[in-house]
Amino acid sequence: MKKTALVVCPGRGTYNKAELGYISQHCEDSILLAQFDSVRANAGLATLSELDRQTVFSRSMHLKAENAAALIFAAGVVDYRSINTAQFDVVAVTGNSMGWYTALGCAGVLAADNGMQLVTDMAQLTAGGVGAQFIYPVIDDNWQPDAERAALVQHQLALHEGALFMSIVYGGYAVLAGSEAAVKAAMAALPPCDERFPLLLPGHAAFHTGFMQAASDKALALWPAARFNQPQLSLVDGRGRIWPDGGSDLAALQRYTLQHQVCQPYNFSKALQVAVKEFAPEHIILLGPGASLGGAVAQSLIEINWQGLRAKQDFIAAQQAAIPFVLSMGLPEQRRLLL
Repeated sequence: MKKTALVVCPGRGTYNKAELGYISQHCEDSILLAQFDSVRANAGLATLSELDRQTVFSRSMHLKAENAAALIFAAGVVDYRSINTAQFDVVAVTGNSMGWYTALGCAGVLAADNGMQLVTDMAQLTAGGVGAQFIYPVIDDNWQPDAERAALVQHQLALHEGALFMSIVYGGYAVLAGSEAAVKAAMAALPPCDERFPLLLPGHAAFHTGFMQAASDKALALWPAARFNQPQLSLVDGRGRIWPDGGSDLAALQRYTLQHQVCQPYNFSKALQVAVKEFAPEHIILLGPGASLGGAVAQSLIEINWQGLRAKQDFIAAQQAAIPFVLSMGLPEQRRLLL
């Protein structure tokens, strides 16, 4: 009997050295890869095949905005199409930040070639070096809310009002973005923790803030609603709004995609929480590349005590099942269960 599943798509920063070769390793659809390569070649950019089959990972090449976005989108679509539909019935799809574009591709709102064109266009439009973005935890080691850390983050937002903004609500982490000066000052003021944070996200601009308004305006002109199709699968966006399959307002979907979520905060936690409450999936499937979404997904579930999850150890224990509740395509031992 089929198990119902929610699919979750990763955002920027998930194609790294360990993921080099991910697409060529997992993509068995030569026609799909040729479509992706054609879009890139027509734009005068390196093809997916060229990027993914490099023998050495290059930060300057692979983390360049339009290349990283294309690799992440392609990997996500490849993974989505690899899910064994005889075993899993995908009932909805959501994503984190750039993962919204991948979600549109999975749901059929954008055909494969159009999706590749959109992520490439948006990466180029938003990568003008405007502002910066960093991440800071607002939970403790047991994945419980840390009121002190949360208050420190709110203090920095108030202190730099108009220059620093909440960019992404990402499980137990706050992703802040704004002017380079405000980001630098906030990072210097926040106490270091976990030997990593505050962590500047390299190559990231002030995504999901008003700093992206010019990019949004250009995108709206380039991508009219006529280029969007009706979803074939329910989508949950970064506000927690559900876009139903076959019955969505495409003009509104276009505006959300190219205007609201580009310039306003993206609440990944709420998207995930609404999705599990509304669709009650038996499993959550995390698309690749990488497996970085797992922590934020678990933390978002713990926040609402989903299925009795109250702390990190609860989630770890639940994942010991023969078929874990959360399945990541980026982990070989879990990927095998999905094919």
